[in-house]
Amino acid sequence: MSYYGYHRQETAAEKKAKAAKALIKLKKKSPDIEPVLIEGRTLAKNWWGKAWNLNLESYADYSNRTGRGKSYVRSNTVLDLRISKGQIAAMVMGSGSKIYTVHVIIDTLSKNKQEQMISLCNNSIDSLEQLVEGRFPKELEILFTDRQYGLFPSPKEIQFGCSCPDWASMCKHVAAVLYGIGSRLDQNPMLFFELRDLNGQELVRKTMDKKLESMLKNAGKRSKRSIPQKDISAIFGL
Repeated sequence: MSYYGYHRQETAAEKKAKAAKALIKLKKKSPDIEPVLIEGRTLAKNWWGKAWNLNLESYADYSNRTGRGKSYVRSNTVLDLRISKGQIAAMVMGSGSKIYTVHVIIDTLSKNKQEQMISLCNNSIDSLEQLVEGRFPKELEILFTDRQYGLFPSPKEIQFGCSCPDWASMCKHVAAVLYGIGSRLDQNPMLFFELRDLNGQELVRKTMDKKLESMLKNAGKRSKRSIPQKDISAIFGL
């Protein structure tokens, strides 16, 4: 509706209500769709979801659209989002009633980077549960999010497209999907490892193997703090 030639913008509540109607209609055609449903204003509560979003916001390339993306994902306009190895397929409701398709391609980790990560994680992860819950030493947290060596993708590792007519390098629908990924990882962090083609269980197993190997290697070495046999005899007068 316009007023004196100006188009009135929809409120957040109106967007959410319209998205809910679109979702019901879409589910009749595709019952297995997986919408991103945000409760409240917090997009992520757990470590992996928060880290994903912080990584996005750390790049100037995305700064112009992240605000609109947050608004869109909070309105539950991401009606479907599926993560698989190296890619995301999604459907997003636009400002009208049209639904756009979004695809995001993310480079998987090279074997060299995977081995490097396993080596750097040595002795720092005790279980898959610890990894999934983001309960690891602060230095490992920094390592995971490091721009050069970390697990999270940089803009040059992300390609995307949308069926909308917006010619911007990143439209609001793509930005909403990128935040939708963070929400999905918040619920299931193992999807991150699938997305980047990194076996989380293997990461834990190999770091544990390296820890055991290191322990066995040092088992036969005399500690610098140990007391020589002759000194023990002297102490006890033997």
